[in-house]
Amino acid sequence: MYTPDDRPSYTRTGEYTKNFWNLMRANQYALGPIENYRSTDTGTFALPKSAETALGMQLAKKSLFRRLGTVVNAKGSGYRMYAKDSDDTAQWVPEGEQLPIHDGQKDFTRMPLDRHKLGALVKLDEDFVNDASFDLEGHLVGRFAKSFAKAEDGAFIAGTGIAMPTGLLHATAGAQEALSAPSLTYANVVSLYLSLKDEYREGGTWLMNDKTALALRTLTDESGNHIWRETDDSILGKPVVYSEHMPDIVEGTMPILFGDFSYYWVIDRKPVGINVLRERFLLDHQVGYLGFEFLDGKLIRQEAVKGIRIAAE
Repeated sequence: MYTPDDRPSYTRTGEYTKNFWNLMRANQYALGPIENYRSTDTGTFALPKSAETALGMQLAKKSLFRRLGTVVNAKGSGYRMYAKDSDDTAQWVPEGEQLPIHDGQKDFTRMPLDRHKLGALVKLDEDFVNDASFDLEGHLVGRFAKSFAKAEDGAFIAGTGIAMPTGLLHATAGAQEALSAPSLTYANVVSLYLSLKDEYREGGTWLMNDKTALALRTLTDESGNHIWRETDDSILGKPVVYSEHMPDIVEGTMPILFGDFSYYWVIDRKPVGINVLRERFLLDHQVGYLGFEFLDGKLIRQEAVKGIRIAAE
């Protein structure tokens, strides 16, 4: 058995790869050669390296925050680690003098990063599994990437931080509230934009759901100028992205966020592991695949992303 903190270099070998996929085709004879590589905490087997790489590439395409945020590979770290953030400093230094770096030695913010477990179940008909010409590897990688990406983005936006990542909408550890207003007006959206420092506006992106986007498309100022630019789907020159996990424009919610989402860190903590569940779905002539990934996510600089809170009329 390997411990959760091991780096499974054996997953690069052809022998492990062959036995892994034979096992995924419900060939129990393939279990013996790799039984000792079963994870002690999930009962799964780590994906072969080639499949893990393919899954990572698909997750990067399907997960909004793996594109907008900063992905950190920390698969060899312990259960808890800390992110440290600080403002970079540049100063003019007179000839012959030194930069007073000691002034900033304690300007660090430490944030704990945990390892949360996300599980997904994929089922396939036995006919496909038993068909040697069926691309089982490509199919499973695609299905798990889709399931993981949807669940990840939901947590990266609305996660509680308890047994899951801490989302951008978290009351105390998420995006800052720029202002509170009963509605989204032209002036309020501009105020949100200007509430961020230049360094965050430069790489800024708007985040909202489809309903909020529809409302903003018709938003105008007193002179009838639209805030939304149809030619490139942007607001005040900054791109708009959509997520079904963002709330509607209702009292108490924060339906629109703006900022530099690269300050949201996605921490990959352990390679994805999968196990085959044949007996459980035998009567339905199906084969089940249970997969787990370990990760965390946090906004490490809260002032980098802000939103408008919808207040009561």
